Amino acid sequence: MTGQTSPFGALREQLLDAAAAFAGSPVAVSDILSGLVDDVDRALREELEIFPVCHHSPASALAMVRRLREKQPKVIYLELCEDLQPLLTELRNCRLPVAVQAFATQIDGFPPSWAPLSVVAPITEASAEYQAISYALETPGVELVLVDRSTDHVFQWAPNEEPGKKEHAEEAGLHGDAVGVELGDLRPRFAELEEHLLHHGKVRHWSEWWDQYVEQPLSGADYDTYRQVMVLIGSLFRRLDRDGGRRRVDEDRERYMWTRMREHLAASGADPADCLYVCGAFHAASHVEQFGLRSTATFEITPRTGTKWLYGLIPSSHSAIEAQFGLASGSVSIAAATWDKSLTRSKLTPFQLAGQRGTRKRAGARAKLPAPVPQGEVADRLTGFLSKPPALDELDEAELLGWSVEIVRLARRNGYLASTADAIAVFETSILLAGMRNRARPTPYDFQDAAVTCIEKDVVPGRRDVRRLCEIMLGGDRVGEVGYDALPPLARDVYDRLAPLKMDLEKRTIQRALLDLNANPELVPCSDLLWMLRYLLPSDAVRPIMGERRLGERSIQESWDVAFGKHQRSIIELGYEGVTIEQVMEQRLRRSVWDPKATAAVALAAVEDAVLFLGSRRFADELGQRAVELLASERSVDDAPEVLRRIRRLMSYYRAHEPELPAWCEEFATSGYAHYCTLLPTAFVDDDTGARQVGAMLGFLFSMESLALSLGCDRAQLELAVQQSHPEAPDKVALLWAARTQLGLLPLAELRARCDELLANPLVVPSFPLYILGFVQAMEPVPALSGFVVEVISKAFGQLPDRVLLPWLPKLITTLRDQAGELMPVLVREAGRTFPGTLAAVDGWVPPWTARPAAAAPAGSGPVASGPVAELLLGHPAACDAVAGLLGCEGSWQAPAPGRGEVAALLAGHPEPALAVAGLLA
Repeated sequence: MTGQTSPFGALREQLLDAAAAFAGSPVAVSDILSGLVDDVDRALREELEIFPVCHHSPASALAMVRRLREKQPKVIYLELCEDLQPLLTELRNCRLPVAVQAFATQIDGFPPSWAPLSVVAPITEASAEYQAISYALETPGVELVLVDRSTDHVFQWAPNEEPGKKEHAEEAGLHGDAVGVELGDLRPRFAELEEHLLHHGKVRHWSEWWDQYVEQPLSGADYDTYRQVMVLIGSLFRRLDRDGGRRRVDEDRERYMWTRMREHLAASGADPADCLYVCGAFHAASHVEQFGLRSTATFEITPRTGTKWLYGLIPSSHSAIEAQFGLASGSVSIAAATWDKSLTRSKLTPFQLAGQRGTRKRAGARAKLPAPVPQGEVADRLTGFLSKPPALDELDEAELLGWSVEIVRLARRNGYLASTADAIAVFETSILLAGMRNRARPTPYDFQDAAVTCIEKDVVPGRRDVRRLCEIMLGGDRVGEVGYDALPPLARDVYDRLAPLKMDLEKRTIQRALLDLNANPELVPCSDLLWMLRYLLPSDAVRPIMGERRLGERSIQESWDVAFGKHQRSIIELGYEGVTIEQVMEQRLRRSVWDPKATAAVALAAVEDAVLFLGSRRFADELGQRAVELLASERSVDDAPEVLRRIRRLMSYYRAHEPELPAWCEEFATSGYAHYCTLLPTAFVDDDTGARQVGAMLGFLFSMESLALSLGCDRAQLELAVQQSHPEAPDKVALLWAARTQLGLLPLAELRARCDELLANPLVVPSFPLYILGFVQAMEPVPALSGFVVEVISKAFGQLPDRVLLPWLPKLITTLRDQAGELMPVLVREAGRTFPGTLAAVDGWVPPWTARPAAAAPAGSGPVASGPVAELLLGHPAACDAVAGLLGCEGSWQAPAPGRGEVAALLAGHPEPALAVAGLLA
């Protein structure tokens, strides 16, 4: 468009003259400045009225309220993912801010590593989009049409590598790792420009610059001025954008939106004069060929993938919005406070959804506004806006004084030594800072800086610093809430089932629930549900204070800390996975055992969880069968300790509570026996396999031996595996010796002799702690060896000199702590049984392994037995001789030790000593 036909011709000439005067090479600058004016002219002359916005901008929201009351459009096209439209009617059941969400766990058409996919679009009261939504839903005959790409296309158009959805996972708070859809995104993507603006604007961050140079001047501007300035800013940032990849996505979005709007107009027959297109200012200055209703350019919209999307509302907060979209901390709270103040000053009544929770009904009258310029006639408002300095608000001393007094009060409550003098200092410093920054009225950012300077001093005494206290005072981190009627069925079912606890589950505070399950058996279902929620939700959402749930054990009293209000988003997202908690639990467990990286230990843990939380024998058997398959396919024994611990616990439970072991347990025992026998020789010599894993393998083989042999396994397989093992590492050598002792291949006397030789060899002594570690690990498969382990350690401490003992003592302690920590209590108990219990008895104590042995019995004679068994055998020698003959045993009868009859006769013959002893023993 030429300068003669454009109302912005004079402005264009001024900008070109300025570019020629101040730029050394004015060609590029003049093209940019001239292009800005052309973009504004083009956007404002479009037949379909374009309303440019910036998200969470009070100025945009005020302009939207004014324009909706003036124009009263019949159709509103809104820049928001088109498949989110059914959710908007549920906003009236929520307390803002909330976010509309699309969620997908089962994806089809995207890389599996992207799962789960999530898209959120936060909505606050102080946003133009909410005003448009409220107007459309509450005004009869008005149609709201979402025209932006679908959530499926958000990821279709993402780069081939994983999208940056994890980028703000830690900071995004309530939004988690969801991809944020910014409604009306308007921020410079040219880093040098942003740095230049912040430097010359004497501000710290973009949010403060926007508030000072855009929000405040536009909050009271007329509609035409607002539109032209917003399009101008959007065009500037668009022309300076260097991110080609994002530019292509933005242009495809614009093609998508214009295509959808033309399709709707053609199908509905609506008059474009009665329509309003609400989009970000960046998109209002679009250059795509599909721009405008008169364009004939087409754009092919690709079909959606097979991904099944689920939709819902999740709570949001000011801090979550700031974190996810890179805004300064407190900027959204300050915007909300500015919105409230602007409504009071302008006497505007905003639009609200009927029954909206958490919003107060506002009463006001429509402000007297200048007559709007009819659509199609564009008047130049930019020249006057850019040539005149912004009108400076007068200092509101009462407001600033109230802020100063309130921040001192909050500071004192949070541990600061603040006084009235500090309030005066904050007041004066705020005015001083505003003057240094060319402001007649201190902004909340000036006030924050002044409060930090005057109050914070050197340290922060509590959890909150002064800047955070200022944010709380000016509005705080407002947190939204999804109402009961807008919750998915699963979340409503959870709330209903926990109703007997008589708690307000919507509160964000932590609540204590006390359950006496003996006195109130009707609370048992609540306890079961809480334990399942404990498994599925974050750790601090449901936390048991008293009570536990283990296999075969149930608490009679329980105490819980419940914080559902704070973790409402997690409960809502459970509703995307199923209709009931039990269904979600079953799906999670089944998914874990069928995962490509699942192991036998994972499957056994799933079996245990199924027994604990679901009580389904059928489902537990299914998971157990999967554990058998995973164990047979494993080629590593890294999880052997976990497998041993869990299968022992499960078998103990089934033996105590079931008439017989499940079939999968028997199959697991036989498969594991054969599996570990096969891998045992390799594990002994493999450097990557530790002694703990080998000890767990031996523990499985020895503890499951009787069951496996009864089911058809051959003990020779284990003996061959041990015979074929030839380890070189000292700890594994000790394990092998222990295994041979258990199998009867190595007598205990020979094992003791070998250990004595090791202690006597100076070359082996430095590595003797590793032998001790091996023997300690051997207490898992061979518990009877615990006394011998105490003997070996005692001999080492008793025989080795200090010059040898002290250097390897730290190594022994750290090795035992790191690799055998769970076995140390067993070793300590055995030592307690071996050593004397009093200090006085230590001096005369003789270690049992050094005591003089009893006189040897005559050759060919065995130990002399006594007691009821010996008396029975002596009373019937013929039967005993017959059995001995059948077994091929030879021997001779010996005189029995004094039996019960002889002892009784002795006591009867000497009653006085017996009575004296009885008197001493009381």
